[in-house]
Amino acid sequence: MFEQAFNNIDNSLWKDAGCDSELDYIEQTSWVLFLKYLDDLEKEKSDEAQLKGESYNYILDEEYRWESWAYPLNEEGELNHNAVLTGDDLIDFVNEKLFPYLKKFRQDHIDNPQTIEYKIGEIFSELKNKMHSGYVLRDVIDEVNKLPFLSAEDKHELSHLYETKIKNMGNAGRNGGQYYTPRPLIRAMIKVVDPKVGETIYDGAVGSAGFLCEAYDYMYERMEKTTENLQTLKESTFYGKEKKNLAYIIGIMNMILHGIEAPNIVHTNTLAEDIRNIQEKDRHNVILANPPFGGKERKEVQQNFDIKTSETAFLFLQHFIKSLKAGGRAAIVIKNTFLSNTDNASISLRKRLLESCNLHTILDMPGGTFLGAGVKTVVLFFEKGEPTKNIWYYQFRPERNLGKTNPLNDEDLAEFVELQKEKPETEQSWNLEIKDVPEDTFDLSPANPNTPEEGPLRSPQEILDEMEMLDVETRGIMQSVRELV
Repeated sequence: MFEQAFNNIDNSLWKDAGCDSELDYIEQTSWVLFLKYLDDLEKEKSDEAQLKGESYNYILDEEYRWESWAYPLNEEGELNHNAVLTGDDLIDFVNEKLFPYLKKFRQDHIDNPQTIEYKIGEIFSELKNKMHSGYVLRDVIDEVNKLPFLSAEDKHELSHLYETKIKNMGNAGRNGGQYYTPRPLIRAMIKVVDPKVGETIYDGAVGSAGFLCEAYDYMYERMEKTTENLQTLKESTFYGKEKKNLAYIIGIMNMILHGIEAPNIVHTNTLAEDIRNIQEKDRHNVILANPPFGGKERKEVQQNFDIKTSETAFLFLQHFIKSLKAGGRAAIVIKNTFLSNTDNASISLRKRLLESCNLHTILDMPGGTFLGAGVKTVVLFFEKGEPTKNIWYYQFRPERNLGKTNPLNDEDLAEFVELQKEKPETEQSWNLEIKDVPEDTFDLSPANPNTPEEGPLRSPQEILDEMEMLDVETRGIMQSVRELV
């Protein structure tokens, strides 16, 4: 039922002149899904209050509730065709009345930004209805109305399908890939970091909230299911920040589908925050992130950091180090050139990381890990408070070329997760003592001493992946230049 409903929604949106990509599909699906979810949530709370002999104050005025404008019912509990809006009447109501009404919640609840009321206002301040046809919107509403949100099983299936849409959006191009980190890689990172109930988890480049959602699933499966633990997990465990409008909305919706009613995600430019102002109350036990790379930040943004650089990912890394509690743990995806760049900022940042944190593990990933781009990345695993003494490298080199038809899977990284506990020397892993790192460059580029000297020539696919990576980098630089002009 769920999958068919999502397919039907996409087929309807494809016919609308205002929606022309997977990014538009998921954005428009998201706001309709959110309002149906809100309606189901309010009905559930109303029923609970009634059982206790109490009254329930609805968040939305009656005119703007789902059952009033989207799916009014007759006495038989069926769609009331005499009261239902469609065509131009539906579009006019949504654009001229519904969205302005919901947008006001942001200002009305500005003193309580972590409430669902504020999230309503923020979401509808950041997007607009792109559907031009009221008949298409009616079809979308009819499909969404079939979807139940309340049971854990329903939410699990819906969240899985929503993740699939995010993945498809990443494959579709138009910068969609920035919203999707392969979930097997995220899960491997979480297993190594092993977050516990009572700790806070943070992602300052939250995107579609993949790290936070996977961390939620990991912790939920392993914790004792008490009311206190559940409340802690849902209300005071997961925190994020996101700059982009669409990513923010997708992240909020993704977390809601995972059972977090009012996600602690702030819509802001993380890098606009002066890291010198980060205090203990702002710090977290665990940081999981894949910050955007290739972007070029303006001079005024760079002033917020001790090590000045225009590279977005390097600024994020400074933010993450500063945002970790003493003894806190982090797993950060970053482009592999971070390990060997010879510019002053890169050298200084490597020195800062090694001296203030224990960089105990580096996972070296091949090109093709991220669908749609041949960018080569590494994952940095570190703990804050003690300087690095030894780094364990693991070089993941699958026997197949990763790509859209052969994506990364959980089994691929199972060996890494298991070996990381003891950090042995194998053909794919080795240890590097910090005394062997050159003090003038702090070069950390992986040089596997356990690999036979006569390595195989690069395959044609690997060469194509590198060419694609260079193309992606060039496009990113040109886009950044255009934005600065």
